[in-house]
Amino acid sequence: MTSPTQTNTAPSRETLLQTVAAWFDNGHYARLLAARVRHPTASEECAEDVLTAYLQDNITPYLQDLDFHCEVIANPLPGMLPVLIARRIEDAALPTMLTYGHGDVVRGQDAQWRAGLQPWALTLEGDRWYGRGTADNKGQHTINLAALAHVIQARQAQGGRLGYNVTVLLEMGEEVGSPGLRELCAQEQERLRADVFIASDGPRVHAAQPTVFLGSRGIVNFSLHLKSRDRAFHSGNWGGVLTNPAVVIANAVSCMVGPRGAMLVEGLQPPPISDDIRAALAGVDVGTGEDDPATDPAWGRSELSASERLHAWNTLEVLALGAGSIERPVGAIPYQATAHCQLRFVPGTDWQNLESTVRAHLDAHGFEDVVVTVTAATPATRLSLQSPWVAWTLASLQQSTGKTPTLLPNLAGSLPNDAFAEILGQATLWIPHSYPACAQHAPNEHILGSVAKEGLLMMAGLFWDLGAQASASAAAPNTAPWATPHA
Repeated sequence: MTSPTQTNTAPSRETLLQTVAAWFDNGHYARLLAARVRHPTASEECAEDVLTAYLQDNITPYLQDLDFHCEVIANPLPGMLPVLIARRIEDAALPTMLTYGHGDVVRGQDAQWRAGLQPWALTLEGDRWYGRGTADNKGQHTINLAALAHVIQARQAQGGRLGYNVTVLLEMGEEVGSPGLRELCAQEQERLRADVFIASDGPRVHAAQPTVFLGSRGIVNFSLHLKSRDRAFHSGNWGGVLTNPAVVIANAVSCMVGPRGAMLVEGLQPPPISDDIRAALAGVDVGTGEDDPATDPAWGRSELSASERLHAWNTLEVLALGAGSIERPVGAIPYQATAHCQLRFVPGTDWQNLESTVRAHLDAHGFEDVVVTVTAATPATRLSLQSPWVAWTLASLQQSTGKTPTLLPNLAGSLPNDAFAEILGQATLWIPHSYPACAQHAPNEHILGSVAKEGLLMMAGLFWDLGAQASASAAAPNTAPWATPHA
């Protein structure tokens, strides 16, 4: 495979990166991001016209200036949120890159931001740039689109062309579970056809460490519920002769998760960690960044490293546990109790049969009356570490930053990566521009200006290298990585 260094003349690439850095330093990225943060695109609560306006009034004109054909289309699911598909086709015979982002954000939580900050205005305080969506995901897709714009303009200034086609998919419902995204990908397979998928979301492992991840852990949300009667009864009059559903649910949970967090349900265990994944995670530190919580080395599978537990293993978490009145308890036996649980899992887990697996496990431990209900699920995905795209991408990022990037087999959290990896069958590469302490989904959300600038340089270099690689592939057909299907 030809490396990025070998396929580019250094002055042209270096000049591009110098231009991009000056553009950032002159405040252009900040102004672009500020205009997008001003759109209050909280998908959980705002009207569809507000979400559509972000796509039509902000993103579409920007991409049209870069010769994209843009179309805001209705969600395949009735009543769900709009999606933008933008395509820049230089030549149907050229390879294609698909990139993705989401313009929706979580609720502003306006009253909870500290003095001097507000969610719908970009506020710069040193390296911290505050505003809702700065980290998730407006700041990240703004970096990628700006980097792409610079590469297009640089290639055109040389009298050439980008060298590959680009499709942009921007949804407005990621924060509510991406309803309709998978149906859209199935419906629009021809327009979304691409040779590689490159996008940005989630955090780096550390603020100063460029990171690439190849997929994400999956997620299944489910609930355990027991209703013993229609109302509560006095604990003094009836304690000892009435079933207490809170006690039953607490014990049902304890038969599934041990006192130190190890999952006890055999049918939900992951496959053994492979040697290549173990090697990739060997140098990855967890919980050493600014504002990171202290990790517990004895929690979960303590024989595994922290990075293996987080990125290569399954965890069963209790998200909420309730019975009676938590805030103002009374002397009564509650009539019902519920535990809301979540399985985070890696590829190879039998997650599709979670309900029957949990059912059988509870029955075997004497909890036949506990009801199991699955409420949401997203598959786990992971591009093979042996894909030619992996080494190629790491080399490009290292050339742009002078740093050795961290490679994660998958994000510990969850993303709708299955829409691209499984439905569209694409090699998926994620290059995040945020960091773990960004207050994502919380008050005072922010992005670091230093990370944003480095991300802009990385993506500009990567998009430049893609064009050089496409030219090399045209001269020598069937060369990797463009011509290599993902595994």
